[in-house]
Amino acid sequence: MSKNVLLINPWIYDFAAYDFWLKPLGLLYLGGLLRANHHRISCIDCLDPYNSLMLQKSGKASKRHAYGHGRFFRQVIEKPSCLEAIDRSYCRYGMDPSVFRKEIARFSDTDVVLVTSMMTYWYPGVFDVIKILKEMLPGVPVILGGKYASLCHDHAAANSGADFAVRGRGEKQILELMRSVFGEDIVFNPEEDDLDALPYPAFDLLGRIDQVPIITSLGCPYRCSYCSSHLFYDRHMKRNPGKVADEIEYWHRRFGVMDFSFYDDALLADPESLIIPLLHDIQRRNLSCRFHCPNGLHVREIDAPLSRLLFESGFKTIRFGFETANFEAQRETGGKVRNEELKRAVAHLKEAGYKTRDIGVYLLCGLPGQQAREVEESIDFVVRCGARPVLAEYSPIPGTPMWPEAVAASIFDIQREPLYHNNTLLCCRNNDFSYEAYRGMKERIQALPKENGFGNGTSDSN
Repeated sequence: MSKNVLLINPWIYDFAAYDFWLKPLGLLYLGGLLRANHHRISCIDCLDPYNSLMLQKSGKASKRHAYGHGRFFRQVIEKPSCLEAIDRSYCRYGMDPSVFRKEIARFSDTDVVLVTSMMTYWYPGVFDVIKILKEMLPGVPVILGGKYASLCHDHAAANSGADFAVRGRGEKQILELMRSVFGEDIVFNPEEDDLDALPYPAFDLLGRIDQVPIITSLGCPYRCSYCSSHLFYDRHMKRNPGKVADEIEYWHRRFGVMDFSFYDDALLADPESLIIPLLHDIQRRNLSCRFHCPNGLHVREIDAPLSRLLFESGFKTIRFGFETANFEAQRETGGKVRNEELKRAVAHLKEAGYKTRDIGVYLLCGLPGQQAREVEESIDFVVRCGARPVLAEYSPIPGTPMWPEAVAASIFDIQREPLYHNNTLLCCRNNDFSYEAYRGMKERIQALPKENGFGNGTSDSN
């Protein structure tokens, strides 16, 4: 007998949040898999900017961009006591709790609830969601998964209120839980490493599909010291490019989706086997779509032919994971890019038709032991290359190679309290890299002359 399964994407509780093509992709993949196993699936997305009840309550829509990103609904809430010293408003991003309760009331026949989690320091929103679920759906098992539940598993298991806290990839685990808890037979159990065997994510459960995130691969061949990719995937697994094109065409033709965001950690790795045949296939099918890369691309593979192919295929948002122009820091954090490679890549993209405002370059700031001069010099270098510098504040991630350095450098107890992982805190700041220095860098970037192409692009600030 099939079960009624409710998927929930919780609120974000933070000092700042902006929807850069954010969708609960992993949760919706599980929804597709459970539906293929004959379960009835519903979804409440607390971050839905188009929720009809929330639009009625607020009286206005949140500001959205034509490319499928924009602002969330926002309410100022009380800060957790450990964050009181931060002189910024702490907010709930997403629907009002009263609206959430009305949404839950629609699904009183729910048999099991799946709750996802993203950033480790967003867990208060997860806890509040589970608390309401336990109140309104008493006796219904709650299964918690996602990044927070994986990276801070002991904390989640002890404090979240969930009946089950799942660590790592959830496909096999959720089917086994449905079998062991409910006695449900597994009728469709695809090979976990065959990414093309998984059903499409259940985006149709969302009220409005303004954009669709796509994965062409999982994992990454690089081992950057600050990144958690290898904690979830022990190797780089790729999809068949023709199957990816099939999925893009499906969402485009059937649902009219124009914007697609690639969630890959290594979209351009081995381009001859994946991205190049994929883009040629998209062109052959005459798919007039727009593509975005919020996660950052690897610079090393960008040459003149690939630059032209990206431009002609509809890639609108180009972001590079450059991190720093300091050679020693590049080597210590993974060695995935060199300065000359960025300079060459930007030149190729410009020749292909991209403008400065289209090419954003992520620069990590607030790393353990980092000096302000390193970031300042990296900003200078990116500007000289003709691209937009984008500051990415370091958030320490448990289990990464850099984690012990972060623990030693942080003025906060980041091992005990995940709230201290919040990038707003710059938890590894030092006498040289202070809040004041950081604010000065942001102001400097914001002051870059728009007439030279540094403004008017897709914003990366919130």
